[in-house]
Amino acid sequence: MLNASSPRIAPLLPAEWDKPVLDALDAFPSGKAFVLSAWNGRGVLAGGANGLGSMLHHPVLAQAFLTFNNHIAVTSTLSKRMRELLILRIGWLRCAEYEFVQHVSLGRSAGLTDAQIERVKEGPDAPGWDPADADVLRSVDELHAHARIADETWSRLSARLDTRQILDLIFTVGCYDLLAMAFNSCGVQLEATLQPLDERSRARMLAQERAA
Repeated sequence: MLNASSPRIAPLLPAEWDKPVLDALDAFPSGKAFVLSAWNGRGVLAGGANGLGSMLHHPVLAQAFLTFNNHIAVTSTLSKRMRELLILRIGWLRCAEYEFVQHVSLGRSAGLTDAQIERVKEGPDAPGWDPADADVLRSVDELHAHARIADETWSRLSARLDTRQILDLIFTVGCYDLLAMAFNSCGVQLEATLQPLDERSRARMLAQERAA
């Protein structure tokens, strides 16, 4: 959904993090360090802090999930660029403005151009994708629609990805599909350091959400 006007679950901010929360965050060291460095140095909420803070109300759950998320973000066999294509597409399909916006800057850092990030919204059949990128995006659409990658897409992916990479692809989509559900349901707010979707993109996402 588009960024809600108020959260359903107010995020725990770094000043509220106690030992069980800090222990849970040890499962995702880079995320913990990123949020704390911005908060301790400037009192600023870094991008992702509100999403993280929402799940920290349940430290046991957070620790379990962040162990998985740390693999997807840090030790996955996929390139950063491919990972960001997957995340941006599932974020868009799930109408998760918070997730999509978070990963625009991460996508750029991973090598995606602004034109490619814009094209993610149109999907795998948009003009301009090379066949490899189109199949990556198509796999997201198929998992989203049918919980299964189609035989033809699987065959093409298997020609260039090994078994571990294909598993990481599936689990990356699943990880961020789950996060989109959590962000949308909890009404997670964009941090002040992030730009919301432009009006045209917001209108497209709203139309897609209504049509779903």
